Amino acid sequence: MTDLWSLPDFDGHEAVSFVTDTATGLKAIVAMHSTHLGPAAGGCRFWHYADDAQALTDALRLSRGMSYKNAMAGLPLGGGKAVVLADANRTKAPAMLAAFGRAIDRMGGHYVTAEDVGMSVADMQAIARETRYVAGLPVAAGAVGGDPGPHTSLGVFLGIKAAVRRALGRDSLAGLHIAMQGAGSVASGVARRAAAEGARLTIADVDQAKAAALAAETNGAIGDPATILATEADVVSPNALGAILDDASIAALRAPIVAGGANNQLARPEHGRQLMERGILYAPDYVINAGGIINVSTEYLKDGGPEVVEGRIAGIPDRLEAIWSESAASGRDAGAVADAMAQKLIGRG
Repeated sequence: MTDLWSLPDFDGHEAVSFVTDTATGLKAIVAMHSTHLGPAAGGCRFWHYADDAQALTDALRLSRGMSYKNAMAGLPLGGGKAVVLADANRTKAPAMLAAFGRAIDRMGGHYVTAEDVGMSVADMQAIARETRYVAGLPVAAGAVGGDPGPHTSLGVFLGIKAAVRRALGRDSLAGLHIAMQGAGSVASGVARRAAAEGARLTIADVDQAKAAALAAETNGAIGDPATILATEADVVSPNALGAILDDASIAALRAPIVAGGANNQLARPEHGRQLMERGILYAPDYVINAGGIINVSTEYLKDGGPEVVEGRIAGIPDRLEAIWSESAASGRDAGAVADAMAQKLIGRG
């Protein structure tokens, strides 16, 4: 069996914990990539994986992405991620969440969790009964906290506008066609904002009912999940799961911009170079989708109110522009430029 240290996605992770609670059926992996800037912070994903190896790969890649995301957003947090391995029926019992909360508590604050795919505010409340190292909790109106999804979608929307300004020389999305992969919380927020500005949307999701509902709400069209990335459009916006930009999908792209909220969009680092060689402007995912962790950080650290969150999210376009400018000047692709910046910030550059 291949050892952990030789896995292609192991990147000097400080700790990887395998959590088991036989009484509740809990199986989870918590990966802490870096605590150079602060406690390893990143959400918990509840997902049914084909095998345990896929779950481990996801935890390793997502936690590294959180290190880079938090560093590039200027947050005093390191990077971590948890994945809870769901069964085929995605059974999620209160006792399982409690066991996960106790496991997080035993880590003594080295890892701070929050919502991710498959987890809700209510789930965070259940976990918070067992540990204080959790964010994304419900708050009173006007306070910082709650579901980070709307904050992620705001940052992605602003990032798409920044990409459109750079690649197309336009300040508005009015009349532009956006091919949206995904119809979940983040994608829905992006779609509503884009439609309000006059964009034309094609929306695809493996859950066809969700895609149809969002398309009806935004006067958009329903796309095919199998071909949405190859849709002829002004912007392709991946907002589902990761590793979707590979040799085949990049060759099939028919849009000058790829900008969306999904984590780990590049299947491998070299795919950033392939996008650049095709003349496609790419918004590095952990930069454009930082709005959620900005909100989580502000909630957990209690270092500002809603106006601070909005101000920090408003900085996302400037960070993207700095990456694209360096990419143009150096000849390196945007993903490689962003990685180098992040690595320097976490003491690995």
